Amino acid sequence: MDLQFFDYKYSFPLESGESLPGFRLAYTTRGTLREDGSNVVWICHALTGNADPGDWWGGMIGSGKYINPEQHFIVCVNVLGSCYGSTGPLSINSTTGKPFYHTFPAITIRDIVEAMDLLRQELGIDKIHTCIGGSLGGEQALEWSILRPNLIENLILIAVSAVASPWCIAFNEAQRMAIEADPTWAEDRDDAGATGMKAARAMAMISYRNYDTYGFTQALDNNEQLDGYKAASYQRYQGDKIVDRFNAYTYWTLSKVMDSHNVGRNRGSILNALAQIKARTMVIGIRSDLLFPPSEQQFLARHIPSAVYEEIDSLYGHDGFLIEFRPLATILRKWMATAESDAKKVAEAVKK
Repeated sequence: MDLQFFDYKYSFPLESGESLPGFRLAYTTRGTLREDGSNVVWICHALTGNADPGDWWGGMIGSGKYINPEQHFIVCVNVLGSCYGSTGPLSINSTTGKPFYHTFPAITIRDIVEAMDLLRQELGIDKIHTCIGGSLGGEQALEWSILRPNLIENLILIAVSAVASPWCIAFNEAQRMAIEADPTWAEDRDDAGATGMKAARAMAMISYRNYDTYGFTQALDNNEQLDGYKAASYQRYQGDKIVDRFNAYTYWTLSKVMDSHNVGRNRGSILNALAQIKARTMVIGIRSDLLFPPSEQQFLARHIPSAVYEEIDSLYGHDGFLIEFRPLATILRKWMATAESDAKKVAEAVKK
């Protein structure tokens, strides 16, 4: 799948009061846009995701799957601040001719969504049939539904909250402390903080999974072990893996983006913000999620007008939204079928 690019060549004001001297967004599309524009499915990715949802959500996307390019026009954008083609800390700052590195400005979920909305306008998309995301992706989808209340028809929020909890921020800060402890972090070079990021990712995995996950997948080989534990090697494996595909500047930036998530900021209150959502909304929690516990999704469902709540029982904690394709698809097909049935009833009543 070919990566496409949207270049915004004007100064882009940020919520912090700073600005970017323009930006680039990398994105992909699948399927064909109908003439009436009624089949857009916009997928928002999580922290270390990219613009190709087939790469990280293959169980949900493809022929015969819930999000089907034969029926839908699928759009996914690599978020501002990331390292998979969009403008981020390793990009060249046009005002200096050098990479941003530590000078990359603080960005928020709202900034990311405003940038995506400019791309949406460039693509000539006037309505989004379904906007879906989990975790950081859910934060984007939620924020967008408030910024542009008439844009999204169906909103699907998975493992997300209305505001970053102190618990979530604490996990993120601990990871940033690990990056700071790497002596190379102070240097301006592409691989600065790489060793620290390994430790940060190992911490993150504990919040993405849970006690039962590790007990099942990383159990002792035998009762005589004194070293060489699966759980220990798994943590190191995850650290090595992130260094091969990410950089510490981006990891730092996007963890700060997660901290910034608060739909109530400058809107009076969180409840006032959620009340503005007009999209038909499905909120899905994961029973074993430690990072975004179900109580946060239940809060969303209570305060978003006419929202519906469902819960998945998964061994994999927060990461369940990336793994539990069958229960996710079952819930969403049933929910969407209800909408179609209601629409037919309305149409028949109008005819009468």
